[in-house]
Amino acid sequence: MQRTTPYQSPFYIILLVLAGEAVFILPFVLARVFRATVLDVFQITNTELGYCFSIYGIVALISYIIGGPLADKYPPKSLMGIGLILTALGGIVYASNPSLLTLQVLYGFWGFTTIFLFWAAMIKATRVWGGVSNQGKAFGFLDGGRGLVGASFGLLGVVIFSLFIVEDNVALTSAQQVEAFQTIVYASSAIVALVGIIVLLFLKTNVAQQENNTQTITLDAIKTVLKLPSVWLLMIIILCAYVGYKITDIFSLYAKDVMNYSEVDAAKTGTFLLFIRPLVGVIVGFLADRSRASLYLCMGFALSIIGAILFASDILSEDTTVLFFLTIIITALGVYAARVLYFAVMQEGKIPLKLTGTAVGIISFIGYTPDIFAGPMIGYYLDGIPGKEGHFAVFWMLAIFSAVGLVASIAFYRFARTE
Repeated sequence: MQRTTPYQSPFYIILLVLAGEAVFILPFVLARVFRATVLDVFQITNTELGYCFSIYGIVALISYIIGGPLADKYPPKSLMGIGLILTALGGIVYASNPSLLTLQVLYGFWGFTTIFLFWAAMIKATRVWGGVSNQGKAFGFLDGGRGLVGASFGLLGVVIFSLFIVEDNVALTSAQQVEAFQTIVYASSAIVALVGIIVLLFLKTNVAQQENNTQTITLDAIKTVLKLPSVWLLMIIILCAYVGYKITDIFSLYAKDVMNYSEVDAAKTGTFLLFIRPLVGVIVGFLADRSRASLYLCMGFALSIIGAILFASDILSEDTTVLFFLTIIITALGVYAARVLYFAVMQEGKIPLKLTGTAVGIISFIGYTPDIFAGPMIGYYLDGIPGKEGHFAVFWMLAIFSAVGLVASIAFYRFARTE
């Protein structure tokens, strides 16, 4: 008889953590930590980079719907492992200093490899690992661990980047920038491919598929999921939370443009942000299992509002370093808490485990639309409104979306409590 205990081996969740962040290193983490460098190396604007993210989002949008039910039929290790290896192969193109058109095609390719093959399979495997009463811990470990992996990649990138700096406070030449970034991309791609191979070889899938490993993809399953009020509320919650997560991409650019940090110091700021994420993930995950995850979801959006207002209120400058990092911490607490918990509340929202993949696909179809519009919106404000005012506009956008997310989270909390 197969073991059916809710907790699986630590190796299982460690593999999920490694895979869960490694797959997004190339399309997102490097651009977050080295945003200013990416713009210089590819000679593109914030808006053009935003269009790359939009193309990723369009492909991902279709992939969520199709890939969700796929995760209810096929083993996670196969879908995740292949997705990782294909994503790593895209790194070869990324390192070749491609044109804007090629870069856009590459992001479309990554939208397929990271979402169609990977996303829902990872979420379902994590939910099974957490069982009935430990969803907070499961998704806390997943997102917190992913944050630690992302921070490690960011730190590795900063170290590699620093090796190309001959003298302090001397900017790199264009050729040095390209060479440094290529080295970072090649190193990251090799690690991503290695993780994919490990997942294919060692991720045990018998427990993750115990609920229904022959689940067929049917319209009835989709209709059942769409009848759940919690699914519709989660669409709104994830959409608003994900806008906040996308806006964290500009923290390093804010440090450079508003706080007048050097390129390396700005990258260090982005890496500092990544190291906050694992702490938030683990702490919030444990707290959520002792109460209601939806309650901490509300708190996360409230903190996001406070942090956004501080960033947008023109009280931060190069003379207020302590306040700047305090504001980063407040905003990160809010954004990452919401990110940790928005799938952890699926059990609380009475979403059947055997339909997890289908539900994740449908919820993500709406919830992750910021992949399409957030990048161009951020780019429009940063490029269209010169100086710090453009950054302020972006953070006012964060405040508005966080307020909507707070209202939806309160509604979810009340709905789950009455069930």
